[in-house]
Amino acid sequence: MRRRSLRALGLDAVPFRHPLEYPGRPAPEPCLLLETELLPLRAVPGRPLGAWPVADGDTWARDGTGRALDTLLTALGRLTTGHRHPVLAVGSNASPAQMCHKLAAHGLPAAVPMVPVTVRGIGVGCSAHIGRAGYVAAAPYADPAAERRLVVSWLDPDQLAAVDASELHYRRVLLPGTAFPMTLPSGDPLGGAYLYVSRHGVLLDPATGRPRPGAEDQGTLLSALLRSSKRLRTLLGPDPLAWTERARAEEAVRAEGARIFREEGWIHPEGDLPSGSGTIDLRHADLTP
Repeated sequence: MRRRSLRALGLDAVPFRHPLEYPGRPAPEPCLLLETELLPLRAVPGRPLGAWPVADGDTWARDGTGRALDTLLTALGRLTTGHRHPVLAVGSNASPAQMCHKLAAHGLPAAVPMVPVTVRGIGVGCSAHIGRAGYVAAAPYADPAAERRLVVSWLDPDQLAAVDASELHYRRVLLPGTAFPMTLPSGDPLGGAYLYVSRHGVLLDPATGRPRPGAEDQGTLLSALLRSSKRLRTLLGPDPLAWTERARAEEAVRAEGARIFREEGWIHPEGDLPSGSGTIDLRHADLTP
C-alpha cells in the first residue's frame, strides 16, 4: 500500500516549531486529514463534498456509498461535512501538519477534510504583527483582481474553537460566495467560508506602495524587512534566524516590532472585507448555494 503519512509526503514540518518553514506546505489536493495521514478525495462534479469518494490505500469507492467521505466520518464517530464549518486559509492553516499541531494542543483528534478551492477577490499579504512563534504570518486583504487557490478546511465546532484560540491577532469573518466567488475542484460553487482577518492590517512594501506578498518564503520576507528598517535590524537582526529566536523568546520584543511596523508607516487596511462572522457559526449545509 502506498504510504500517505505526512512524513512520507514531505508535509510534516510544523511552522510553529520551525518558524522559518512558515507557512508550511499546504494540502496539495482534496484530502481527508486523518491524524498524521492524508487520504485523497475524488472531486465529483454535481456531488456534495460528503459524497466524494475517499481513497483507501490505492482503491477508490465507485459510488456515493461505502467509502464516501460522510460515510467514513460517520464510521469514525465524527461529524459529517454538512455539520462542519468551512474555514479558508491564507497561511499556515492550509498546512496539514500545522492543523494537527493546533488540534493536538487542545487534545483533539485530527479528522479534517481539506480542499484547495479557487477564490476570487482575496489577496494574501503579511499581518502587521509578529506571532509568538517568531514569524510574520500571512493575512488577507480585498483585491478585486486576485484569483488564487486557497485551502478550505471543514472543522467541527470543537476544532473551530481550537483554531479560533490560536488566532488571537485575527478576527474570524464570514466571506460570502456571492461577493467572493469560490469554486470547488469539482467545478461546483462554495456558498461561503470563514476567513481570519488580521486585527493589525497588512504590511506595505515601501518600494511599491502595495501590500507585501504573504505566505511565501519566510526567510526572504524577514531579510527584506530587516533591510528596510534600521530599527528592526537593531531589535531583531542581523538575520532571519536571529529574528525568530529573539521574537519567540520575548513578548516585549514582538510588541516593539509591531510598533516599529506602525511607526515606519507600513500599515495597510484589509480593504472591503466583511467585518464580522454573524451571531451564530454557520455550517456547510447552511452555506450550500
